[in-house]
Amino acid sequence: MARKPTLSPSKISTYLACPVKYRWTYADMRGRYYLRARSYYSFGTTLHRVLERFHDSGDAGVTTTHEALAALEESWIDAGYGSAQEMQEALGEGRAIVESYVDRVTLEPTTARTLFVERTLRMDMGDWELLGRIDRLDEREDGTLEIVDYKTGPEAVCTEDVLGDLALGCYQLLVRDRYPGKPVVATLVALRSGERATASLSEEETQELLGDLRFLGDQILHREYAEITPIFKGLCRHCDFLPLCRQHPDFTQPEDPLADDEEGVIG
Repeated sequence: MARKPTLSPSKISTYLACPVKYRWTYADMRGRYYLRARSYYSFGTTLHRVLERFHDSGDAGVTTTHEALAALEESWIDAGYGSAQEMQEALGEGRAIVESYVDRVTLEPTTARTLFVERTLRMDMGDWELLGRIDRLDEREDGTLEIVDYKTGPEAVCTEDVLGDLALGCYQLLVRDRYPGKPVVATLVALRSGERATASLSEEETQELLGDLRFLGDQILHREYAEITPIFKGLCRHCDFLPLCRQHPDFTQPEDPLADDEEGVIG
C-alpha cells in the first residue's frame, strides 16, 4: 500500500508565498541544484539543537549555562556565512542568546514538565497527512498542554503573532489529535529578549483551519506546476530559483526590481 503524501506548515507556507517556489523546492528535483545555504537557517538550527539538549531530560550533559555554551560550540553550523568575521559575530550573538536563555530558565520556577522535544507528529487528513516538528511540548500542573516554539529573529512577540502563525495552528491540531480531550495552548518565545506570548485556537477557529488545510492540500497536491507562468514579484530578488524562472519564455523581470510591487503573486 502506497504511503500517503505529506504536507507540513513549511511546505504550505512556501506554496502560499509562491507556487513556483513550491515547485522547485518540493515537486521538481531540478530545483535542488539551485538551493543555497542561508546563514539564518544555520543559526536557527544550531540554537534549536542546543535548546533540545537542554530541555531533554534524557541528556544529562547539558544542564548548566557552561554546558549549554559548550553544546553551542559542538553543534555550530557554519554554512551560509559570507565570511569568517560574519560567522564569528553570529557565534558571539549565539553565545549571548544561549547564556541569557539558560540563566533565565534556571532562575524561573516552573511546575510544568516537558513531555518531549523536537518531535514530529502526524495527522490523517484524508488523501494526505499533515505533519509538523514541534520544538517542545510541556504539560502544566493543571493538565494543559503547552506547545513551545522558539523564534530566533524577533525581539518582541504578541498574542496576534501566535494566532496568525500557520505552523502554531497546525501544531495545535496535531497535539489535539494526539491527546484528545486535553486543553492545548501555543507559546512563542523570542530567544533574543525572552519575551513570550501565548494563545489558543477556539473550536470555531480550529474547524476553519481544518477546512482551509483540506482545501489547500488538495490544491497543492493536484496542481499542474509545469503549466504555471512565473511572474516577477518582490520576493524574487532573493530567491534561489530566479535563474530557473528566467528560462521561462514568458517570464519578464523589470529593469528596476526595487520598483516592483512586493505584494504581487505568482500563479
